[in-house]
Amino acid sequence: MGARKERADAARNREAVLAAADDLFARSESPRSVSMEDVAAAAGVGKGTLFRRFGDRTGLIRALVEARIEPLRAAVESGPAPLGPATPPRERVPALLDAVLGFKLANRHLSLALEEAGSGSPYEAGHYLWWHATLRQTLERIPGLGDSGFTAHALLAATRADLVEHLAGEEGMTGEQLRAHVAALAAKVLGSP
Repeated sequence: MGARKERADAARNREAVLAAADDLFARSESPRSVSMEDVAAAAGVGKGTLFRRFGDRTGLIRALVEARIEPLRAAVESGPAPLGPATPPRERVPALLDAVLGFKLANRHLSLALEEAGSGSPYEAGHYLWWHATLRQTLERIPGLGDSGFTAHALLAATRADLVEHLAGEEGMTGEQLRAHVAALAAKVLGSP
């Protein structure tokens, strides 16, 4: 027996909730200021509907990020160069980091909300584990680089949402400047072929 098809009204409610939450996070001064009550009111649904569908605020944020990141995930998992798996590792690593950074720049408040949400370590979150594994596996293909797991963590640290928010929001660094700095860091870490 296959998975049950979502009812039309449930699908509409889900889309309304995601659109409302997306808008509220984009307009908020701080991701912490957006509550489930705010989202339910903006979407025109009851709070119970919201909690049944997403579990909690963290589940809602994860659903928003997953909806936005799916095209990027597909490009990384099976797409062409420079993100796809067949790309030579010295070309793919900087492209992966640029993709992570580009996503966080385009979704600053949402990315920050996800990193701040929930309990436990941000390094155990599903999205982080996926990026880390992808980067680690790519780094493992570079001979003599050293500990690919640590290197992947260190490179991803340069793309953390709180750092991106600080540099772009507080220090006024442009997206182009941030991307250039991350690319330079990757080049230093990877060294000469």
